[in-house]
Amino acid sequence: MGRILITTDYLVPGDDVDRLLRRHGHEPVYSPYTGAREPAERKTLFNGIDGAILASESVSADMLAEAHGLKVLARSGVGYDSIDVPAAAALGIRVCNAPGTNHHSVAELTVGLIIMAARRLADVTNAVRRGQWPRDAGHELHRSTLGIVGYGPSGRATARLGLALGMTVMVHTSHPDAEDTPVRFADLDTVIAGADYLSLHTRADKTSQKLIDAPRLQRMKPSAVLINTARGSLVDEDALADALRAGTIAGAALDVLENEPLPKDSPLRHLDNLIITSHLAGQTAEARTRAGMAAAHAVIDVLANREPGHPVDR
Repeated sequence: MGRILITTDYLVPGDDVDRLLRRHGHEPVYSPYTGAREPAERKTLFNGIDGAILASESVSADMLAEAHGLKVLARSGVGYDSIDVPAAAALGIRVCNAPGTNHHSVAELTVGLIIMAARRLADVTNAVRRGQWPRDAGHELHRSTLGIVGYGPSGRATARLGLALGMTVMVHTSHPDAEDTPVRFADLDTVIAGADYLSLHTRADKTSQKLIDAPRLQRMKPSAVLINTARGSLVDEDALADALRAGTIAGAALDVLENEPLPKDSPLRHLDNLIITSHLAGQTAEARTRAGMAAAHAVIDVLANREPGHPVDR
């Protein structure tokens, strides 16, 4: 019935997604996204394609203008800021994502990064490999303050883990929940100023570009740590590098960057008080299975003229 392009690198021939698509009469076509594509490849990526299951690579209006016959783009993840949604909508191409599939994975890595920063585990393990035996004191999370910006599924899951660890949880969101009594809701600047660990879980859009900039970094405690497992565009990386070098804040842990992989000339390289992981917060086996299947069902629904479960274009 349709040719389905799959760029998500962990989806492979013969897996559950492949079998599901084939059961519905579709032909999966694989072109894994492992880094920036050449312009000529980007221009023709959707040639002869009816639907696509996408990794986090960008999809521009120019690419979509060449996508004759394309009916649906489905992200195997939550974020969709990499896709020009208005351009797709103007061409009648549906855009979907897969919310609620990886929030536990994101929350667990977020807390893992917080613990790494609090106990300086990256420094310790590297020192032990060099034959040293460091015994520096870290910090307990108990009775510290976890600030969360954005209260969707991953923000909520992170809050619950923070509460379980005995942390005070402050949240900034446009949709506070009055019944969520263990959590204190506050404006953004109050959360930024009060947090010992400031964790970003908000979506990326025009209003949140470089949400954490130099002035907001100045408002954080000198002992605070910034954690970003949401989107790289939320943080002004030049300002963050300056703040880390100057001791404006104590540290940061980033799973997402404005440009991935980390460029060789990035100002974030060679900072001892910075942890960087490779955009893997949602990359557990369980989350991958859920996200891949959710994206596949969206493609199947659109090509069968049914309304998909999680459209982001309307």
